[in-house]
Amino acid sequence: MSRTFVIKGARILGEEPADLLLRDGVIAEVGSGLDAAGAEVVDADGLIALPGLVDLHTHLREPGREDAETVETGTRAAARGGYTAVHAMANTHPVADTAGVVEQVWRLGREAGFCDVHPVGAVTQGIAGRQLAELGAMADSAAQVRVFSDDGHCVSDAMIMRRALEYVKAFDGVIAQHAQEPRLTEGAQMNEGEVSARLGLPGWPAVAEEAIIARDCLLAAHVGSRLHVCHVSTAGSVEILRWAKSKGWRVTAEVTPHHLLLDDTLVEGYDPIYKVNPPLRTAEDVTALREALADGTIDAVATDHAPHPVEAKETEWDCAAMGMIGLETALPVVQQAMVETGLLDWVGVADRMSFRPARIGRLSGQGRPLEAGSPANVVLYDPAPRTVVDPSGFASKSRNSPFAGLELPGRVVATFLRGRPTVLEGKLQ
Repeated sequence: MSRTFVIKGARILGEEPADLLLRDGVIAEVGSGLDAAGAEVVDADGLIALPGLVDLHTHLREPGREDAETVETGTRAAARGGYTAVHAMANTHPVADTAGVVEQVWRLGREAGFCDVHPVGAVTQGIAGRQLAELGAMADSAAQVRVFSDDGHCVSDAMIMRRALEYVKAFDGVIAQHAQEPRLTEGAQMNEGEVSARLGLPGWPAVAEEAIIARDCLLAAHVGSRLHVCHVSTAGSVEILRWAKSKGWRVTAEVTPHHLLLDDTLVEGYDPIYKVNPPLRTAEDVTALREALADGTIDAVATDHAPHPVEAKETEWDCAAMGMIGLETALPVVQQAMVETGLLDWVGVADRMSFRPARIGRLSGQGRPLEAGSPANVVLYDPAPRTVVDPSGFASKSRNSPFAGLELPGRVVATFLRGRPTVLEGKLQ
């Protein structure tokens, strides 16, 4: 039997307080003084109500790397971060390049039940960049895949990228590109610039990202298809995206929380916790990314949650794995980088972390306004407290957070997935 909840006095999108009645999986009513027989009351005084967050870029590692994360542990982390839907990237073992693998991931998500899991299909077989994967079969599968990416690897062959863009037009799919020209980044360890020169680490030039974005924007325009650019990290990339959007081309982009807050000076201590792909860039790049997210040039915040076992990160810099976890800290990081700086209000946060990601991923049941008749995907967030990040308390199986020891604002108090609480009073249900 489904439970009924009355959320009392929440500030919807940071506006005036109101009550929300959640019943039978939907928001039944929004108003003041609401009540319902048998309803459980949630006191939301001082809390902000947002639509359930949607992540376009999550690594759940299952199948194949369950030592780092599983669908269950990853979606537990997502729920604690306020997410009601995540897109699970394809670079698993085996790669999610067939209908069978994406359906396996989709079913594992349904069984776990903490948030909706939408598998991302690989663009090429084995994400090897040589031959298109079974795009149509994955789209027609039970998982109904609409986003395809070789994330972790760039689709560097222009002809294969063109064919992929052409193919997904048939079912309104999108190609999400990991923009990294491989020949410009061989052996690269961090952002190419003053810090890399001083540290003696091989540099990762901004142009390696920007050249692929420029090429792919042109290809998407040429074939009239949808392109999504993963984890944008440079000011130059922002300018290319701004130009492409000014043309009316069907191009969207995302930025990670860590690229909104951290820069390449952190690498000076050679701590592999800061090793990530694309690398942390300069403070000037961080400023450009924040401004682009604020003005809508960058459409969405996506975590690129990339869990690794301890031994993969606690090693020498050049041997360490690239990646950071981020599901449980994304909303506090966005509050610090964007809200407290005045660049976004809570309406803007809802747009960049729920509404737009859901549209890009073609998720009809997510990213909906908090109004009567919408699915009851709701997160209650307290922006007031400030706490020091302690990864030992995370729901994720991994601990490789670059924010460990950093004081961040806010906390997720409750998350509802179609009216069912996955988190209450900050605790998993």
